[in-house]
Amino acid sequence: MILVRQEIGDVLRDFRLQKGRTLRQVASKASVALGYLSEVERGQKEASSEILASVAEALDVPISTIMREVGDRISVLEGISTFPDVVPADLVASVEPELSLR
Repeated sequence: MILVRQEIGDVLRDFRLQKGRTLRQVASKASVALGYLSEVERGQKEASSEILASVAEALDVPISTIMREVGDRISVLEGISTFPDVVPADLVASVEPELSLR
């Protein structure tokens, strides 16, 4: 079974390490308890959208980039070897009226 919280934790850890930051540095900058962030990275705790946004900001990585990486990793785990880089036209057409209201 694929655990999304595990993939999110792995991605957050990978970005943190790529940036050369310690868990303590990111937790402090994101105003998140060190132990809690450690549990999120290990996939033991679910992070709220607010926590994810704070950690993304602390890492200087857009949350969309983090979520894209999570989605890509899950696709690989599901055995989907290729995934589109563009939104299918029929899906764009179905949400386009909503987008114009913003």
